[in-house]
Amino acid sequence: MKILFIGAHQDDNEFDCGGLAMTYIDRGHEVRFLSVCNGCGGHHILSPEETTATRAKESAAVAEYLGITYDVWDFDDCSIVPDLETRRRLIRYIRAFAPDLIVSHRPNDYHADHRTVGQLVQDASYMLIVPHECPDVPAMRKTPVILYSGDYFTNPPFRPDFVFDITPYIERKMHIASLNVSQVFEWLPYTNGETVPEGEAERLAFLRGTEIDENSTDKEVLAAYPTRYVKFAKPAAKCRKELIKKYGRRGRKIRFAEMYQLCEYSGAITDEVRKELLV
Repeated sequence: MKILFIGAHQDDNEFDCGGLAMTYIDRGHEVRFLSVCNGCGGHHILSPEETTATRAKESAAVAEYLGITYDVWDFDDCSIVPDLETRRRLIRYIRAFAPDLIVSHRPNDYHADHRTVGQLVQDASYMLIVPHECPDVPAMRKTPVILYSGDYFTNPPFRPDFVFDITPYIERKMHIASLNVSQVFEWLPYTNGETVPEGEAERLAFLRGTEIDENSTDKEVLAAYPTRYVKFAKPAAKCRKELIKKYGRRGRKIRFAEMYQLCEYSGAITDEVRKELLV
């Protein structure tokens, strides 16, 4: 089966969906990452051109490590809008790949690029099966299943319809996050007012940060954001009830999970998709 992760920026798919992506890769499914923006705005020292080139190399390293196709479009950061031309570009791209499952942002988020990409996926969803829309690329016979990656925004609140234990993949997820050097060790620390230590081991420890245990409350987890490793660990605390429901007693001790919400414009979830992709 084919799974398409659509992020606004290079590192969105890695941070939000890396564990699930690696689960699918290990099961033999074809996984593809798309970053709609080129990353040019994500640095405080490098020029936009230098940042774009740097981020491209980092995404190539992620693609090589995971063994996937990682496409990066040419939209500058903070400039993409959900217009007709871009929607049709996305329709053609999705049809050409023909995924069974699409994962992207919800269209309510702190970042305009995230909101725009979520809106574009929604706007494209039904059009994927309309033959006279973008007739140069054959229409799909059915709308793919579409999921939103997890977030913590509250208007409306995120609904965790599907949760996945990614504990076996957390070190690999940390690795693909760390390959985005200019992001996790330069740009994000700058925006958070943090100082990154020297040395590889120290930098990885910095990225790991503070871990949440099973006794952490949801309120404590949300209050801790955006503490570094909390970003990786807090979905399990937020979705504790859902993890227990899915995994039984083991769900109480799961530290690392990813959460997803079913898009209201998703295609129907077939038995095959539920068995292969949403277990």
